[in-house]
Amino acid sequence: MDRSVNQPHHKQMISMPKRHCMVVFAHYPASETRVERQTSALIQKGFDVDIFCLRDFRSLDEQSFEKVDGASVHRLPVTRSYGKVSYFRQFLEYLVFFILAMLALIRKQPQRRYDVIQVHNLPDFLIFAAWFPKLLGARLILDLHDLMPEFFAARTDRRMDHWLIRLMIIQERLSCHFANHVITVTEMWKQTLVSRGLSPDKVSVVMNVADDRVFNRLSRPTLQHNGRAFHLLYHGQLVSRYGVDLIIQAVACLGDQIPGLHLTIHNTSVGPYATSLVELANQLGITDRVYFSRDHYPVDELAELICTADVGLVPYRRDIFTDGILPTKLMEYTALGIPAIVARTPAIEAYFDETMVQFFTAGDVADLARSILTLYQDRQRLNAFSQNADKFNQCFNWQTVSADYIALIERISPR
Repeated sequence: MDRSVNQPHHKQMISMPKRHCMVVFAHYPASETRVERQTSALIQKGFDVDIFCLRDFRSLDEQSFEKVDGASVHRLPVTRSYGKVSYFRQFLEYLVFFILAMLALIRKQPQRRYDVIQVHNLPDFLIFAAWFPKLLGARLILDLHDLMPEFFAARTDRRMDHWLIRLMIIQERLSCHFANHVITVTEMWKQTLVSRGLSPDKVSVVMNVADDRVFNRLSRPTLQHNGRAFHLLYHGQLVSRYGVDLIIQAVACLGDQIPGLHLTIHNTSVGPYATSLVELANQLGITDRVYFSRDHYPVDELAELICTADVGLVPYRRDIFTDGILPTKLMEYTALGIPAIVARTPAIEAYFDETMVQFFTAGDVADLARSILTLYQDRQRLNAFSQNADKFNQCFNWQTVSADYIALIERISPR
């Protein structure tokens, strides 16, 4: 009799997993490592995770629904345009995704009862798609991968006091106010948000550090440099502000000063800027020294590709947007013990000093070429950078950052 009486009570005591929802205007998992890492951390802690993202309905590889490493991925029929597109078309894509995401959340919230909905920008106003779940008690997090006003100011070459950029600052402020909490990627951007009126208590930093389960210098083979070709690597987005053309020009400037000099540029996208890089290498007559890698690598194979390099490159041009970026590629080089040559920007200097990386003046091809030659000729300096940059890993690593992220989610959750 005791068992029959206690059994219902026992069932009531069973704790249901917390339900977390991600909304992101991107393809998953192909193009959003930040969302992928956060999702993995949540699932490992027992969260039930749904993801609403883009679907390229022209591709047979993307289904409208599938399970990906434990997460339920719901793909909405919106295709994102890449390269140079009109601002009207881009806004239209944002708007269509906003409407479809809002309808999906209205339908799903009564069934799933999400505890926390985390909306990733761009755009910031996507957070308002979760108005109905918020009415039903869900907590909302706005994850600012990029600061939208700075992003568009740099992209359109407008000043921050331009009326269009001021309008974006207003929508950013409203979006942050509507969210229960805001997270961003660097302390510098947190302070920018605070300067625009956001309470310091309402914003946290979750850095885009490399996943140390994959990007780990202990797993890197010891490379013998003597007699080997000197291999440079850039991996990441191909856009003008990231300065990839500067590397090609620097390689051409070096001529035959570095025997066996070889540059790999890795990115799977194809667009006008990528095409112009190939044309630039042809014009400078260095196609035998520049290799464009367009194969898609799983993250563990990407780490293997990075480990083939003697030096990793972060050649950003300076503008109001790149001044606030701490590049993920730099943190991946550092995690694997790959020495890096980086443009001197405020965000990078906030975390790295002269003993950890080889700085060059942003936008200066001659200085970049000198930096490459310096590290080729001074292997002791090259090895010192590899060792000293580990100071960053000791302070900022995914094990620590993910633990703080999970603690933040659990603190915000209504349960």
